[in-house]
Formats: sequence, structure tokens, C-alpha cells
Amino acid sequence: MPLKVLFVSSEVFPLIKTGGLADVSGSLPTALQGLGVDIRILMPGYSPVLNQLKDLQPIASVHHLPHIGHAELLLGTIQDTQVKVIVIKAVSLYERDGGPYSDAHGHEWQDNPIRFGVLSKVASILASDHSPIADWQPDIVHCNDWQTGLTPAYMRLTEHSKAKSIISLHNMAFQGCYPPRWVTTLGLPSTGFSIEGFEYHGQVSFLKAGIFYADAISTVSPRYAKEIQTTAFGFGLEGLLTKRGDEIKGILNGIETDEWNPETDPALVENYSSAEIAGKAQVKKALQAKLGLHIDANAPLLGVVSRLTHQKGLDMLLPHLQKLIDSGCQFALLGGGDSDLEDSFQKLAAHNPGRISVTIGYNEPLSHQIMAGCDMFIMPSRFEPCGLNQLYGLAYGTPPIVNATGGLADSVIDSNAAHIKNKTANGFVMVEASADGLIACIWRALEMFQHDQKTWRQIQKNGMAQDLSWGKSAQEYLVMYQNLSQ
Repeated sequence: MPLKVLFVSSEVFPLIKTGGLADVSGSLPTALQGLGVDIRILMPGYSPVLNQLKDLQPIASVHHLPHIGHAELLLGTIQDTQVKVIVIKAVSLYERDGGPYSDAHGHEWQDNPIRFGVLSKVASILASDHSPIADWQPDIVHCNDWQTGLTPAYMRLTEHSKAKSIISLHNMAFQGCYPPRWVTTLGLPSTGFSIEGFEYHGQVSFLKAGIFYADAISTVSPRYAKEIQTTAFGFGLEGLLTKRGDEIKGILNGIETDEWNPETDPALVENYSSAEIAGKAQVKKALQAKLGLHIDANAPLLGVVSRLTHQKGLDMLLPHLQKLIDSGCQFALLGGGDSDLEDSFQKLAAHNPGRISVTIGYNEPLSHQIMAGCDMFIMPSRFEPCGLNQLYGLAYGTPPIVNATGGLADSVIDSNAAHIKNKTANGFVMVEASADGLIACIWRALEMFQHDQKTWRQIQKNGMAQDLSWGKSAQEYLVMYQNLSQ
């Protein structure tokens, strides 16, 4: 009998996306299904999700939910993958203008504790003996980040589920902490509101609930599994994580190679491969034209696709960006976030027409074009649980420039003399997370790009030759599932 897995997530690409969680939630279930796992995704019924799933049909009603009482469950499939998705249809919670977590103005939904409490509660009910879905009950419930963190607590404390639970930690910086009045509203037992439970500094912590009650814990890279057990990266939960340290498994994310492949990518004006890389120059030329940059094959084009937040470290680039432009570089940025950072990059763009392009917002085709058309990709994150963009850079022959943290350290091998000699070098790693550390790393990359094209081509080839697919990672998750279900 195949293992039955309920994969619970607040966002899934291509249905709805704000970041890397959606990419993982779209790709990993597909890979696991390919390994014979009977997997279904559970997610909220946001309007874009209801509009995109095919063959959407009602399958059950769920009752006794916090605040809203009941909701309908619909079953559909994601186009092209045939992965089944169970959607919670609750108009008052999910069908509204704005994003999954905040309104159109960027303000967090005030009822997020209910919105994601209901998601967690439904997951726990589907894993219980009184599930309204009679013909399918999971052996494993795989939760993702704080939005699903109450699931293991409900499974243990109120539903008494026999299924096992895993929580995957994608980013410890976001923990879902809310005032204690939510304990009653969410139907949680008051006994759990303690240090040995879901209480965190006088608040209800969704993420702590998941870490405390889940049967197993995974993170999205081996290095991050160790980092989160330290004060610097544990965000206050390092004590609990250290206590469970032997149970934390770090599995490096893969990428969706059907979606991110320079040989087949429909967003590119010309496709290319490691063996036939000439097309990359045509993509660069088209990108320069599209963004209003000077058409110049020799100008090193530096790219960024990122949220503009303190975590991502792009404030470290600002003091030196003008020097890079004055030296002959070009710069293309796609992203958004902190308004001060947005303004700073936009002012530099205004002062450097034809040299700097800044696009605020989210644009999936443009993200592919920047990844393929740039010569190098800058990703100086102060912490990075896994990161996917550096993996896209490797796949597209765009060497990443990264800080030595989390999944960046696990996937990018510095182009020093030893790594160049043994043909493992695939990018450039900063010696420290600072403005000086970043610019030194960029100058080193530029020196090689401009004066040693033979070595540069080898670095590109090394990255493009790697197997970055979900195959190996999915196999590791399957082993986790099998060990838990024994």
C-alpha cells in the first residue's frame, strides 16, 4: 500500500505565490507522487486557487471549526501535474482582494490567526478517525511553516490522531505569534498555553506549537538545521530546537526543472544549454533592450531577484553600487519590500539611465529573463534557510555571489584556486556578511569574468551540470515518512 501523505501549505505555485514556500509546495508533492506516494495538498480556497484548479468538485463538509463553524472541502488537480489539491472553501476567510497574508496595501489581515488556525484544524480533522473523507486518510501530515504550525498541536491535543506529523521550517523569522485571547477562540486547550506547549513570551506561537508537538522536524538545508539551534538564527526558539536537535533533518530544496530550464524556458528569446551557451548572449541583449539598458555585450550585467528586506542583505550593495556602475557594470533588479530600500534603488536608477533598471513588484517571466540574461546573480542574504534563486542561477549559467549561510553555503562552492582546479567551483562566496565583504566578492567575480573567460566558462558549466532537481531531496523525504510510519 502506498503511503498516504497530506501536505499542508498556505501557498502553492502555480496557484498562488509570495515566495519560495510556494515553489517548494508546488514541486515537492509532484516529485513525491512520482516516487509512488499517494499525496494530496491541503490549502486555503483563495479566489485565484479556486479559479485555476481543474475538475474542482465538492467532496465533504467540515464542522466544529473555530469561529466560522463549518466549511466546504473541494477536490481538484493542478494543471499538468495531476497532483490532487483539497481546498477549504470559506468565503469569509479566503475569498478577498489582496494576498494570502495581507491586504492590497500590505497590511496584515487581522484575522490571520483564524484563517490559518482553520487551515491547521481542518488538517488535523482529516487525519483523525472522524474525518469527513471516508475513503482517504493520511498516514503522514506534512506541515509547512507557521501557518500550519497548530496542526500537530490539534492532532495531539484535540483530535488524538494516529497519523504522524512533520513540520518543515522554511524561515524561523516568521513565527505567527498572537495574544493569549486566541487560545479560546481557536479552540485550543488551556493546558497547552505553557512553556511545555505553544506559549511563547505570553503569546500563542503557531510555529512553536509545530516544533513542540510534531513527530519530526525538517529544514530546507543541512546547514540551516544546525544554524537554527544557535542564538543568531533560532529567533528565540533555539533552546527548544536544540532539545530536539537529533530529530531535525536538513534536506536541501530542489528546483522544478520543467519550470526552470534554459533549454526549454518559454520566457527566453532563445534557449541555450551548457554545451551550446551562445543563446545566453541573445537573452542578455533582449533583456537589456527590454529594461532600457544600453545594448552592450561586454558590460557585466549584475542581477537581483529578491524581496527587499534586511534578511536579504541588499542594503550592503547600496554603498558600492555607484562604483560598480562607474566601472562599466550594469544592474537589473526585480523585487519589492522595504520602502526605504525601494526608494534608494529607484534613486540610483534615476541617476543612471541605461545603466540601472529597477522593477518593483513580482513578475514571473521577468524573473526568468533576469536569471538567464545576467552575467552574475547577487544574493548576499544575512541568513537563508535554503534559497532557490542561487539554484536557478546555477541552472542558467549565471554564477551566484552569496554569503556563506544556510542553503547558500550548502549549494554554492567558491571559485578559489583549489575548487577551480578540481572543477567543483560554481559561484563566489563572501568572506563576511558586510558591505566590504560583498564588494570584495563582486570585484573578484568581475576580475575573472573580464580577464579569464576560459575559467568563467568552466564555472558556468560546473553549475549547469549539477542535478538540481527534486529527485534526491524527495527520496530523503520519503525515507523520513517511511521511518515515521513504521
